[in-house]
Amino acid sequence: MGFILPIHDLGMGRIVGQMLIYLYFSPDESSLGEIGEDLGLSKASVSIAARQLESFGLLRRVWKPGDRKSYYRTSDNITVALQQGILSFLRQNINKFGDELNDVHALLEQTQVDEDAPEVQFARGRVHRARQLHRYFERLVENPLTKLPVRRKVM
Repeated sequence: MGFILPIHDLGMGRIVGQMLIYLYFSPDESSLGEIGEDLGLSKASVSIAARQLESFGLLRRVWKPGDRKSYYRTSDNITVALQQGILSFLRQNINKFGDELNDVHALLEQTQVDEDAPEVQFARGRVHRARQLHRYFERLVENPLTKLPVRRKVM
């Protein structure tokens, strides 16, 4: 269950974590109905979780000949998929943070205040520092080295 907490920290729910663990330790592909039944979840919630995991590249949809159902399994290289999913999540949140910082900066510039007031100087200094950190994080996640796949030995 300890793996589910980091999944939650990435903005994904408990069901997403449960489903990822379930499929990771399943030797065969599973349908949404099978997953829901085994985990005691509704097919709708499992379907939503599957879409989230697919969008992060952590799940693959598989079709079986003569069967209309979709089956799911974890990606072949889950380490790379997790790495790319985490980077994608970070990029989205860094961009959102940047947009909010720009809004705060614009608001500070438009507001009629005493420029020499200590609280105004403090607020401007904090926003300036946060914008510097934002630019640093942007460069960090866009660094070509973060796009290299992680290689691990399987023991």
